[in-house]
This record gives sequence, C-alpha cells and structure tokens, in this order.
Amino acid sequence: MIKIVSIAALALAVSSCASVDTFLNKTDITGSITETTQSINAEKGLVTLPSNHSVQDTADKLVSIIESKGMTVFARVDHQKNAQSAGLSLRPTQVIMFGNPKAGTPLMNCEQTVAIDLPQKILISEDADKKVWLSYNNPEYLKTRHNIKGCDTVIDNISKALNAISTAAVAK
Repeated sequence: MIKIVSIAALALAVSSCASVDTFLNKTDITGSITETTQSINAEKGLVTLPSNHSVQDTADKLVSIIESKGMTVFARVDHQKNAQSAGLSLRPTQVIMFGNPKAGTPLMNCEQTVAIDLPQKILISEDADKKVWLSYNNPEYLKTRHNIKGCDTVIDNISKALNAISTAAVAK
C-alpha cells in the first residue's frame, strides 16, 4: 500500500512539474511584442517597453533619471559581464535596483510580504534580434501576488512613477 501511495505521489509531482514548466515557458502567439505599444505580460506580471537605445545607454539613462528624481540606486547588475567572468556568454542584460522609502514603506505597511519584491527592479535586455527591451514588475501584479488591500493610491502612484521613468529612459 505504501508503495502505491508513493508511486501515485511521485506521478502527481512529476505531472505538476510538467504543467508548471508548460505554463512558465508559454510564449504568445505573435512571438514578439509590438514595438508601437507598451506590453503588459499578464502571465509574468511584467510591463515591457521597447528601447531606442543599447542596453548600456538605456541603463545609463535610467540611472540618471532615477537619481534626478531623488530615488536611490542600490545596485546595478551586469549579468553579461558576470557571465563572461565565469567563461559563459549572455546577450547584454542589466538589472537596476532602486527605490525610495517614501514609496516603498507605505506599500510594506499595507502588506509586509511585498518587501520580498522591493527595492524595485528594472531589467534592460537585448533579444536575439538585437532589439532592446525594458521590463519591470507590474504593481498590479504585486498587489495580487501579495493580496494587498486598501492601498490603491499607493499602487497607482508607484505605477505612474515606474511608467514615467521607464518611458523617459527608452525615449529617443
């Protein structure tokens, strides 16, 4: 009996992993994001914008904008450079981690688990077609993920700020 239960549990675990893998690796039917509009990838909770600049230039511009708005840049991770130091290759990929306690603290007071997703992060990456994209967590996704209630104004303010700095960083 124990063997049957163990085998059934193993089969369920394997099929669950396969389902999760299928879900996580889903691609949209069009195969790419249109360059003329902002894309919100609901499955991944990301807002993605096309950039008119290289990864390096977009990241530099973004850091400058963030700092000009009085926010703090906590880290700038160059994944391509880190991959190269390990003898591996990766297309240009950088993550900027930044924040402002005046925005993050009220959100954490609404639901403290959101702290796992703070400080904010923006990814700038180059795809296989040499197109550069800027992506960040959609605050509405964080609201759902952390079951945040009663903080719509805070979420809206963060959404507006992320949109403003991201749009400015990718603009010509």
